[in-house]
Order: sequence, then structure tokens, then C-alpha cells
Amino acid sequence: MILQMKFKTNNTRKALPHSIQLITFMSFLSCFTQGIFAENLSYAEAEQYILQNSYSSQASQALNQASKLQAEAVKGIGLPRVDLNVRAYKFHSETDIPLDSFKGNLEKTLSQGVNDKVNQWQSEQNIPSGIADPLKQGLTQTIHSGIGLFPDTANVVLEDEVITPTISVLMPLYTGGVTTSTKQLANIKSERSQLDSKQQQDIQRFEIIQAYFNVQLQKQLLNASNFNLSAMQQHYDNALKLERQGFISKGQRMQFEVVRNNAQRASQSSEVNLQASQFQLQNLLHKQSVDQLTTPLFVNNQQSQSINDLLASYPETSSLIRKMRMDTRLADENIKIQNAAKKPNLFAFGEYSLDDKQNWIVGVVARYNLFSGIDKNKNIQAAELQRYATELITARTQQEIENLIYKSYSEMHSAQNNQQLLRQNEKAAQENLRIQQLSFKEDMGTATQVIDAQNQMNALKTEMAMNAYKYVMSLATLLQSHGSIDQFKNYVSQNNTDFIR
Repeated sequence: MILQMKFKTNNTRKALPHSIQLITFMSFLSCFTQGIFAENLSYAEAEQYILQNSYSSQASQALNQASKLQAEAVKGIGLPRVDLNVRAYKFHSETDIPLDSFKGNLEKTLSQGVNDKVNQWQSEQNIPSGIADPLKQGLTQTIHSGIGLFPDTANVVLEDEVITPTISVLMPLYTGGVTTSTKQLANIKSERSQLDSKQQQDIQRFEIIQAYFNVQLQKQLLNASNFNLSAMQQHYDNALKLERQGFISKGQRMQFEVVRNNAQRASQSSEVNLQASQFQLQNLLHKQSVDQLTTPLFVNNQQSQSINDLLASYPETSSLIRKMRMDTRLADENIKIQNAAKKPNLFAFGEYSLDDKQNWIVGVVARYNLFSGIDKNKNIQAAELQRYATELITARTQQEIENLIYKSYSEMHSAQNNQQLLRQNEKAAQENLRIQQLSFKEDMGTATQVIDAQNQMNALKTEMAMNAYKYVMSLATLLQSHGSIDQFKNYVSQNNTDFIR
């Protein structure tokens, strides 16, 4: 059944229920207070703020600085190592020394000496041998008896306390390439850390794009829902008056009530979604409240780069691909280190005592490991396989990035085409709504036709907002995959850009 309305709606007083009046008042109060206290926040300002204040950015900066310090720390790894040493020790040593040989030699020496003296005295004094021989025997016996008084062993105890300061120098002359590879590893890790920092910033940019423009999307959806609710409330009020005048039945009036209630429920749901998106944004920015966002949803009407240029240039701009190439370089240095483990090492050393004795020593040490329980050849093979796996993973990642670039580019192009069609449909929908409202006022149309025209207009506004958000996120995904998401803010200010306000 078609509902015919016999009066003009511009003279009808809206009798909003108390809940609708309260929602309208709170929305007005919220907009009024935000206009007074809120500060304007563009996307570029939000991006700069999160890059300077987010936890992830600060952590990435700290790790980047740590890698630089580690690279600087090993710059002098091939220089001589100079140590100041102090040896302080106390020792006690006790041992038994056998004296048999000593006693025999001593007795023999003394007896020989005495006999020589007696023989000399005998020859000088012409003493008969009968007198000299008993003298020799007596003296020899006396010596033997005296030597027998000595013990067969002697217990010797040595004790001392020593403090010896020295300076030692150790310089590697040949390490098989370990020194050079260690420096190179530190430098590559430092460069890789810088790419980690840039990649983290790109992730932060993508997150702020998603959160910032999601708030703008939810605002557009809420505006469309509120517009639809207001229109449905107006038609319900008109239907209520017609029912009282007897032009329509209660069942017909309730159809408008159901439509109004559905619009009210959609408006409340949009309000909840907006609050959730605002909380996510303020939590990301570490703010107590969300400022007035000044960068609207947008669609660039022209592509600034071709798909072929993007696919050709991403290996040099993508932080992820550049990091994975550095992983290959790290694997190369690891192979060199494993090969160096099979080569000999050559060191020069020296040590000088700082005590009063001033002892010193210098020399060269050559070392070649014959056996350590580790199969060095298998370590080399493992390092080579790791490098091969890194190359394969890099190639696979490039395939995924190329697919993502192509998909995002296609979605951007589709959103641009849709935006042009939606703008054309918007003009047609506005004209259709104007005609239906005019026909209704002139008693030539029905309320259902007006409601359908308003629903079409509302659906069109919702679709335009969602299409613009799709374009923004496709653009962000494309730039992040390409490695140039830091250029996103430039797309906002491009000429020939359609803004959704």
C-alpha cells in the first residue's frame, strides 16, 4: 500500500522522543566543547608525534645506538693487547734430600787431602813410614767417624712471599681472517640496525595511518547514520500525525517506527565504533584525548607512479629486502670465520717485570689445532647452507612483496574509478532526492519514495567514505611494501585530490 501524505513537512513540528533529544543535545555539546578545547591535528603532525614519542621508536633508537657502539668497540681488535699484571703469591715447600753420595764424596776428599799432607810432611821431614802410616790410618778413621755423624737424609723447607708486577703485550700477527671478519660483522650489524630502525618507523607510520583515517571514516559513517536517523524521525512524526487524523492505520504507522528504530540503532552503533577508533588513536599517541583531526579522507585522481616503476625500484627502497641482503652478507662473513678456524694462528708476545730484577721476555707463538672434538668441515658446510637458505628466503620474500605491490596498486586504481562513479551517482542521488521531496510536497509522490531516495543518498555517502578509506589503506600498503611510506603525507597535498568531508 502506498502512503499518500496530504500536508507539507516544512511546517511540521518534530516531536522527537526524549532519548533522541538527549543524543542530539550531547552531540551538540560534545562538538561545542571540542571546538573550544581541542587542538587541530593534521596527519603530518600525528606522524611526527608518534615517531618521536612511541615506545617502539624509542626502543629502536636505543638498539640502533647500541649497534653503533658495538661496531666502534671492535675497531681496534687487531691492535696489540697490553695488560698490567700483578702476581702475588706465597709458597711453602718441604722435601727430603739424600746425603749418602755427599757424605761419601766428602769423606773421600778429606781423606785424600789429609793423606797428601802427611805424605808431603813425611817427605820433607824424612819421617819413617812406620810412623806416618799409623798417623794416616788414625786420621782417616777420625774423618770416617766424623762423617758418620751426618744424617743419611736432610729435610729442606722453603718458604717465601712474592709480589711481582709486570707488563705484558700480545699482538696477533695472523689469525686466518678472523680479525677482519669480526670487524666486518660488527659494521654490517650496525648498518642492519639502522634499517631495523627505519622499518620500525615505517610500521609506526602504517599504524598511525590506519588509526587516524579510521577515526575519519567512523565520523563519516556516524554523520550518515545521524542524517538517516533525522530523516526517519521526521517521517515517523508525519506518519504519527496521519494516524491520529485517520489517514493511515496503526500498522502502517508502525512500519515507519520500525524503520526509525533501525536507524536509531545504527546511529548508536556508529557512535560506539567512533569512540573505539578514537580511543585507539589516543592510546597510540599517548594522549588523554583525541584532537580535532584536520586531514580528511581523500582519493587521488591520478597515479603518480606506474606499476612497472614500483616493481623495478622496490629492491633498493624496501627496508625488508635490504635487511635480508645484509643477512646474506652476514652469512658470507660467517663462512670466512669457519674457514679461519682451520688455519694456524701467529702471535707476538712480550713481558717485562716492574720489580727490581727487571726480568723480560719476548717471543712469537704459532698455534695450529690438531684436534678439538669439533668437525670444522661440517661447520663450514652448515654456514654455506645457511647462506643458501638466506638467498632462497630473500627470493621468496621478493615474490610476496611483488604480489602485494600489484594487489595494492590494483585496489588503488579500482578505488579511484569507483570514486569517479560515486561522484556521478551523488549528483544523480541529490537530484532524485530533490525531485522526490518536491513531488511529495506537491502531493505527487509518496513517503516511501522519499525514504528510498534518502536511503540511497545515505548509502551513497557511506560507500564514498568506505571507498576513500579503502584507497587510503591501499596506498599505505603499497608504499610500505615499496619502502617509501614516508612519502605518504605528500599524497595528501597532491593536486587533483578528492577529499571526503
